[in-house]
Amino acid sequence: MDIYQLAVRPLLFSAFKVDPEVVHKRSLALLHAIDSTPTSPLTTLAKASFQQYFCRAERQLEQSVFGVSFPNPVGLAAGFDKDGIAAGMWQYLGFGFAELGTVTYHPQPGNPQPRLFRLPQDRAALNRMGFNNLGSVAMMEELARRQQSDFTIPIGINLGKSKITPLADAASDYLGSFQRLKDLGDYFVINVSSPNTPNLRDLQAIAPLGIIFDTLQQANQGRKPILVKIAPDLAWEDIAAVVELSQQYQLAGIIATNTTIDRSQLVTKTIAATGNPVTAEAGGISGAPVRDKSTAVIRFIHQHTGGSLPIIGVGGIFTADDAWEKITAGASLIQVYTGWTYNGPWMVDRILTGLLAKLEARGLSSISAAVGIGDT
Repeated sequence: MDIYQLAVRPLLFSAFKVDPEVVHKRSLALLHAIDSTPTSPLTTLAKASFQQYFCRAERQLEQSVFGVSFPNPVGLAAGFDKDGIAAGMWQYLGFGFAELGTVTYHPQPGNPQPRLFRLPQDRAALNRMGFNNLGSVAMMEELARRQQSDFTIPIGINLGKSKITPLADAASDYLGSFQRLKDLGDYFVINVSSPNTPNLRDLQAIAPLGIIFDTLQQANQGRKPILVKIAPDLAWEDIAAVVELSQQYQLAGIIATNTTIDRSQLVTKTIAATGNPVTAEAGGISGAPVRDKSTAVIRFIHQHTGGSLPIIGVGGIFTADDAWEKITAGASLIQVYTGWTYNGPWMVDRILTGLLAKLEARGLSSISAAVGIGDT
């Protein structure tokens, strides 16, 4: 019995009519409270219970990608734990890795509220958060307080540009955050694809992107894997150009994709909280409406590179079938966020169970053997 879907979600989504951002903050605060009191008997009990109900350790799901060992391919996408305040909890909820952020060099409040909306008819969300976070110093201090043994899964850090920083100075802004955090993450992501920071997506053009890649890789000197996260709304020739640039600067991989600005497939017409047409509300769409877009981008990148550039697939993953589709299209790893908020904490275990069944049915010995087998 899934208590979350039967009882908790209906209360949160309908009965209480609570702002989704408030629910998110309270959920994160609870996880932070557990994470920050490691010796408490209640904390120990909670973690043990989480591990029993939500975690699955299977050799077939393990793999090494860009030199990092992942216990399973399902990760938490950036955006949920922006400041890393619950960084030690994601391993107890079944995730094989967690990506913190998006974090910016300067602290910033983000866009005016309300800025997060559920679209239940579409199994989607609309957000225009605007990289609200406490800044890279706060994340550095949060993670520096921890021991390496606190984490049993890889921790990624997603880097964004501060809103107050001009586009011309974007490279130095990303570099500043990277220098503060470079010893505290297992991999790093250059986020140039959020639609919620003015003109940020302009950085996906080759000239400014090349400057960012060059600046970070010169500072990095090959010590940490660096990836780039792209939008699902780019033209194919632009995606190919970003891929080729990533290879030129020896990036470790690509995350495909961020949210979409496309509203054409939505069933939802009006945002209940504002009374405005969904087409009039700024922000990116995540969840089911972006699933096919992101999978198509994954397949294109895998084919374009012959599978030589690792891909983290994200967008519209709710089930094992969704996860399998992205993996067989070419994603070595996948990430969830919106699907997890709809389906609850048991979702990761259900996906992993389903992936194991698919491997067995096809006679495959590991999840890595499934990567890209259906990309044609």
